[in-house]
Amino acid sequence: MSIFLVGSSEMREFGGASDAVAEFVGEAAQVAAFRERALGPRIAMIIVHEGDAENRVRHLEGILRQAVSDAKLPDARFISVLVAEGEAVAVDLLEDVDAVVVAGGLTPAYRKALHSGVEQIRALVSDGVPYLGFSAGAQLAAEAAMIGGWRIGGVPVVSQRFAEGLDEVSVAQGIGLIDITVDVHAAQWGTLTRLIASVEAGLMETGIAIDENTALVVGQGALRVIGDGSVWRVQQSDRGVLVSSLGV
Repeated sequence: MSIFLVGSSEMREFGGASDAVAEFVGEAAQVAAFRERALGPRIAMIIVHEGDAENRVRHLEGILRQAVSDAKLPDARFISVLVAEGEAVAVDLLEDVDAVVVAGGLTPAYRKALHSGVEQIRALVSDGVPYLGFSAGAQLAAEAAMIGGWRIGGVPVVSQRFAEGLDEVSVAQGIGLIDITVDVHAAQWGTLTRLIASVEAGLMETGIAIDENTALVVGQGALRVIGDGSVWRVQQSDRGVLVSSLGV
């Protein structure tokens, strides 16, 4: 099964990345069929909210239901794992699910919320459960996760508007599903420059930055890009920092 990382929040248009959502629900259906579930897959939706839980759930569930319908798959059941900002995920809600979605929002808040559920999510994915991360959910899939920040050593490397409440660029322990750091909203927010500066400063050796409306699929075989934009690979080299595009 696969890990789907979308460079946009689920609360915004994400264009061609919708094809990645369709693949995700298809894989969830395969897991459910293997487990002989007559009512379709059980999909956990992890959402950190600021009092807007009902709207967030309705929106995300609508996206997933549309993907289920478009793929002409059996119906799905959705388990809303709602976490108020500053609280932690109720791990028992993640038991016996066929797929996991982590929504977008403030990455530091999601990291704090998911701390108690990291081992459970890793175990689920290791057992063949597909994972779909939007924005913050994509960043936190990494072992060394980009949490936010806009300066390195006091030098601005991205607009302060996209710092997520942090000053210095921060890389911290994520869920650990992949071994490469992820940044999102790359071309649209200019976070590609943050990743370039982070690699240059030695915060990580390699990272990827995903454009909006674009998804990176990590599964068996080569990495795949789905959507309208690019996934940018940034890595250290003998001549400094090498930037390349995986393309679509």
